[in-house]
Amino acid sequence: MKKRTLLLPFTLLVSIFVSPVVFADGDHPMTEGSIKKINMDMGKVTIKHGPIVNLDMPPMSMVFDVQDVAMLQGLAAGDNVKFYVVEKDGKMVIEELEAAD
Repeated sequence: MKKRTLLLPFTLLVSIFVSPVVFADGDHPMTEGSIKKINMDMGKVTIKHGPIVNLDMPPMSMVFDVQDVAMLQGLAAGDNVKFYVVEKDGKMVIEELEAAD
């Protein structure tokens, strides 16, 4: 009887740690912020943001590069946004950017 009760928790642990972690497209922590300035020519946006969880970064205002300048279309200073940013080649690059509700 004891072997059976130990086997189930062990099996669950193995399945958790051996199974690959899969994220659906867009299934990652988004950061909230407010646009302070947009530079379409340079493909940059200044955002006053909350904590960036995936980069372990505290709230602050900073300039980000955007992966695609088209992301900035329809946005303006003062707009609240949600975004996902990663570090690429020493730069902070926004990969997803959307207007916040």
